[in-house]
Amino acid sequence: MKPDTATKIFRAFLAAGRKARLFSTEQYKSVPTETADAVVIGAGVVGIAVARELAMKLCREVLVIESAPTFGTGTSSRNSEVIHAGIYYPRNSLKAAFCVRGRQLLYKYCEEHDIPHKQIGKLIVATGSSEIPKLDLLMTRGIENGVEGLRMMEGQEATRMEPELQCLKALLSPASGIVDSHSFMLSLLVLLLSYYVKVNVKEGEKANFFVNGSWNWDGKSPLKPDLILSPRILVNSAGLGALALSKRIHGLDNGIIPRPYFARGCYFTLSNVRSPPFQHLIYPIPEDGGLGVHVTLDLNGQVRFGPDVEWINGVDDISSFLNLFDYSVPGDRANRFYPEIRKYYPYLKDGSLEPGYAKFTLFRILFTLQGEEIHGVPGLINLFGIESPGLTSSLAIAEDVAARLSR
Repeated sequence: MKPDTATKIFRAFLAAGRKARLFSTEQYKSVPTETADAVVIGAGVVGIAVARELAMKLCREVLVIESAPTFGTGTSSRNSEVIHAGIYYPRNSLKAAFCVRGRQLLYKYCEEHDIPHKQIGKLIVATGSSEIPKLDLLMTRGIENGVEGLRMMEGQEATRMEPELQCLKALLSPASGIVDSHSFMLSLLVLLLSYYVKVNVKEGEKANFFVNGSWNWDGKSPLKPDLILSPRILVNSAGLGALALSKRIHGLDNGIIPRPYFARGCYFTLSNVRSPPFQHLIYPIPEDGGLGVHVTLDLNGQVRFGPDVEWINGVDDISSFLNLFDYSVPGDRANRFYPEIRKYYPYLKDGSLEPGYAKFTLFRILFTLQGEEIHGVPGLINLFGIESPGLTSSLAIAEDVAARLSR
């Protein structure tokens, strides 16, 4: 294959499988075939970062396949744009390691490439006496994970920093920040194109892919591919659709594919204020399935509250792969937000919350990178459960994937 650029973003649906196990040559003998060095499925922030790393560090010719019309339209465009410090995650977990390493890499990258960002810091607050032990545990966990500069403070000191805030105690994380995620992704994509290096592909067992530009597939009837693509390396970075896609890799044991648990979270924006009430990110004690309804700010000073957690059942594979989720935010959902926000921001006025955006996430799945040592398919890396802090961790995940594929 001789692409005009290092990376092409296709509107495509594909199914994957090991050679001679997915389809009969006779059945698809009229379908054109192409070879590729490396294919990354998913042009979100993690997929783009992985593709750039493969091209830059391993000198791979990279093809990015995306189901949307352009890059970063899924989970990557529906996050709070927070640079997380690495406090919340279990010790020695991939989430903890990737978040801490990724934060360091992300700040460095933003400085070197003039990506808009700001290290504004975060306050995690305890608003009741029963929450103080949980705050102490968060500080201990953060220190164990290697987060720098954590400091516990009494409520009065926190209120001096943030006069609108009400709490008994607070944990200051000065390493937390915010970033323009779209500018970051666009920069990665541009650099990926500039690092293109063509290499010859050695013959060997490869995966074969059906590529189809149409969505008129019911998930059951035989595929009618426009192209059969055979890469040497495949990285499944399809985000919410990664689990569904992996089920279509013939020869892959479904027993190693985690069960998905989907949740929807809504955000509301703060209106009718002359200036932001907070200068730091404000987070409550985490709840089951999320970090609680917290305060985030963007680089323009807009204040958002969210997300809440609504567990979603019955999501089928096609909907998850094609991102056919309901992203609407009902206005009356704000009634659930006011009492939660007023626990730490009692001056919030009625009618000041406006619907923002919604996101879907996969919960109860820690960051998972599955290579050949787990599933037995040469050249295949599956990325499962890459939700928050995926943006912060993206460069570290890419670094790890490249290291695995260079062995």
